[in-house]
Amino acid sequence: MSVRQRILDYIDNNRLKYIDMSHQIHERPEIGNEELFASRLLIDHLIECGFEVERDIAGHSTGFIATYESSKEGPTISYLAEYDALPGLGHACGHNIIGTTSVLAGTALKQVVDEIGGKVVIFGCPAEEGGENGSAKASYVKEGIFDDVDVALMVHPGNETYPTNHTLAVDVLDIKFYGKSAHASENAYEARNALDAMISFFNGVAQIRQHIKKTERVHGVILDGGKAANIIPDFTHARFYTRATTRKELDVLTGRVHDIAKGAAIQTGCDFEFEPIQNGVNEFVKSPKLDLLFEQYATELGEEVSHDDFGYGSTDTGNVSHVVPTIHPHVKIGPRSLVGHTHRFREAAASPMGDKALIRGAKIIALMGATLIQDRNLLDTIQKEHQIKREKL
Repeated sequence: MSVRQRILDYIDNNRLKYIDMSHQIHERPEIGNEELFASRLLIDHLIECGFEVERDIAGHSTGFIATYESSKEGPTISYLAEYDALPGLGHACGHNIIGTTSVLAGTALKQVVDEIGGKVVIFGCPAEEGGENGSAKASYVKEGIFDDVDVALMVHPGNETYPTNHTLAVDVLDIKFYGKSAHASENAYEARNALDAMISFFNGVAQIRQHIKKTERVHGVILDGGKAANIIPDFTHARFYTRATTRKELDVLTGRVHDIAKGAAIQTGCDFEFEPIQNGVNEFVKSPKLDLLFEQYATELGEEVSHDDFGYGSTDTGNVSHVVPTIHPHVKIGPRSLVGHTHRFREAAASPMGDKALIRGAKIIALMGATLIQDRNLLDTIQKEHQIKREKL
């Protein structure tokens, strides 16, 4: 029996088990760095399947690295598993599908690596949606965890099947102003108004929007603007996102926003803090030849691949792509009108179409892994293409 057929047969013969795992994760949504059930479910299964598993990775207690190494020398194929949910919305981005798809693909590839050689690594990556200490893949990159990997593969559910899109670099920032409280009528002259500082900051941000690139974004909300109208606030707190097409451009933009906060503090006599709450997320370094391989298998397995413009989002998978050839394609789980981070998307992530996408996505990236192990010339070409792109950053 061919390598290809053994992979496909493993996935088909075990499809119900993995669909059940996806549904279990979907029914128990956990936000970033709190994915205790999801990570344990995936880890226990990987151990049962013969992987060696490390836990608590790079400061993320729900992270893991599962490894299976054959006795034959060969490339290291990695899969990126996400399993965090959105606050208040559950799995409205379909990470129950992503995590299970990557585990299934890696486990299917394991069935043949003793024959074809190489190593399979599945990275359990918490908090892709961000939040406190969010974007675990960026932590992994900082720790050099991807340095010995040859390629990183994953698929994301979507409203169409399409290859990796461009993504934006993003910083998530907390801005806090500290003043001095007083009664708003009796002794206001003694106060330093932290809300005035915050409003000045918001106005300053509004004024730079005319003078930034069309692809750049600055947006935020006030989380704490004071407690009572007759008390001058001594503390205010906002959370802002800055986005740009490259990390270099984003560092400049974030620096400008920092200076606006500093100016607002000076203007009002307040102190301020301007700190990221999570890892900075980088733009995606695309690997076109790797995406072509995705398209080849997606088409062979019955997916209609679209090349429409689906807009710009952000993902910490971009950080991985700065280190190793990486893909972040989408597989269709619903109609074209389906939008991520909505109740409809959450429902689709546990629907028959979502289950179908899980199985088909696993087949695609498992077959990709086998091809890259067996066709060293193709892998070498992909890595050279990636290196050229990195050198241009």
